[in-house]
Amino acid sequence: IQHIDDGAIYRALSAGKVVIVAGFQGVDEAGDITTLGRGGSDTTAVALAAVLKADECQIYTDVDGVYTTDPRIEPRARKLEQISFVEMLEMASLGSKVLQIRSVEFAGKYHVPVRVLSSFSDDETGTLISSVEGAIIEATHVTGIAFTRDEVMIQLMHLPDDMNTLYQILRPIGCADISLDMVRKRAMMMVQLILVLLCLIKKKIG
Repeated sequence: IQHIDDGAIYRALSAGKVVIVAGFQGVDEAGDITTLGRGGSDTTAVALAAVLKADECQIYTDVDGVYTTDPRIEPRARKLEQISFVEMLEMASLGSKVLQIRSVEFAGKYHVPVRVLSSFSDDETGTLISSVEGAIIEATHVTGIAFTRDEVMIQLMHLPDDMNTLYQILRPIGCADISLDMVRKRAMMMVQLILVLLCLIKKKIG
């Protein structure tokens, strides 16, 4: 996002109107309508809040806030009343689906407090994401646990220690559009990881 023309929005607000803005599209340098990608609605909301100098940006979603972990997996998960931008960004980057990473980065950069609320609940508190560090009650050292599914870690031993071998192993993985979350160039880790991924590649291509 390079520029937001807020003139029409201010005029509508001054006239007492409710402004509805498409949350995932914009105009590129050539004047063509384009989309902002996955999570573009969250990013648009935060960007508008920053430009309009709003007290906070409220994002309504299918959950009533940010939890210590996914409550669908762990029933004992607790809703956080407040969390810092840094903590939320870390959780989002590690698998939390509450907010898109780009929107959290934008909020932190322009110091826009974001409150996550549920579209299906009367709870008006939700979770406030702000620049306040150590905002978690009781000064806990662990804010939350994020995770991803369908990832495999394997080990492969006794590989030749040269970049060409590594290239020959990783190239077909990339050609099959299989994402690698982490590669560690250590014999004890490399082998098992590659074996599983090669099985996935064979299954996907075949």
